[in-house]
Amino acid sequence: MRKLTRRPAVAALAAAFLLLAAACGSAASSGKITLSVATFGEFGYAPLFAQYQKDHPNIEIRSRVTDFDTHFKSLATQLAAGRGAADVVAVEEQYIPKYIRAKDKFVNLADYGADKLKQQWVPWKWAQGTSGDYVFGLGTDMGSLAMCYRRDLFQQAGLPTERKAVAELMPDWQGYANVAARFTEKLPNVKFADSAGTVYTAMLNQSPENYFSAKDDSYIADRNPSVRNAFQLSGGLAQAHETAGATTYTQAWNVAIKQGSFATIACPAWMLTQIKEAGGDAVSGKWDVTTVPGNSGNQGGSFLAVPKQSAHPKEAYDLAQWLTAPAQQKRLFLSDGILPSEPSVYQDPQVVAHTDPYFSNAPVGQIYAASADRLRPNYRGLHDADVRPEFGRALGRIEDGSENVEQAWADAVRMGRDAIK
Repeated sequence: MRKLTRRPAVAALAAAFLLLAAACGSAASSGKITLSVATFGEFGYAPLFAQYQKDHPNIEIRSRVTDFDTHFKSLATQLAAGRGAADVVAVEEQYIPKYIRAKDKFVNLADYGADKLKQQWVPWKWAQGTSGDYVFGLGTDMGSLAMCYRRDLFQQAGLPTERKAVAELMPDWQGYANVAARFTEKLPNVKFADSAGTVYTAMLNQSPENYFSAKDDSYIADRNPSVRNAFQLSGGLAQAHETAGATTYTQAWNVAIKQGSFATIACPAWMLTQIKEAGGDAVSGKWDVTTVPGNSGNQGGSFLAVPKQSAHPKEAYDLAQWLTAPAQQKRLFLSDGILPSEPSVYQDPQVVAHTDPYFSNAPVGQIYAASADRLRPNYRGLHDADVRPEFGRALGRIEDGSENVEQAWADAVRMGRDAIK
């Protein structure tokens, strides 16, 4: 989940340390146990924190919220220094392999009984956060994909607008590219996709392996056909000027949504809130949601872990366990659209029946639950966070016209390899 609030890194870090100082002071003066929880962006936890504190009068919770990059840079610094980390930290899926390797820095949650909760999550989600008998973290949400599209723009382009018809029009990514060409021919001043990077990521996350081999973690970007195919198709869209070049979560992306500059975006459930915030009331009812080409794929999802430097690891675990329990995951989906990673929750009748009026009353609970059931493991590798940005930047160079698809591909493969040397 990434409800990202972009703030200057210095200000964010200063706020975090002020919160830490305030937490220590509060604990000393009140006699309560103070637990800090660090997330990248708002996870929708504020009302949950209030409820937990009400039910546990001896606990005071301090929330540290920074943007994605600041969060992980700060965590790396805090782990290296052996101090300053929150009692509970959110870790996004791309960083999980790296931090599981640094298990000496984190509490084994199995020591507090987490291993007995295994059946709570879908198997691949549980496996992501574990290594043998070691339980690194408890899963929060997952990012199973759907396709968000502008009904009004599809209608203007002479394309079908009903969800089922749109899904049938582009059952796979080549079908998506074909529709993009038809759309652009009719509406040359509107782009079909927000960015090549979004299309590329959605395609890549439908593959069991990306840049690294699941067998030995060796670099395979240059010989994995899934990477090459995703790059060529998304880069081809960019080269044909069918993407808006609006990187997700940037101000340009927000403006493009508000102005109706593009017609589609592969969207995990947590992204719906950001589309609403960017578009405002003016485009309510113009968006809709249908099945993504390829039917599934995961984009995003996090875990709650407890650093060993926590002074209250048992209490921190209890809080993390409660935040990720079925009742809280259900509450977060119904209030914030954050898709649960637990089958008992996303198959709950109330969740499945959930619709979203902003998105033309799309049955988002049903769509995302079906997508979640089709998800399969996606191996990221220890250095995914180092390599993935190089391919994103290469696609950006196609969009700005500085490289063609083949040039950008060659550079991405080389720079990706260099990033892990």
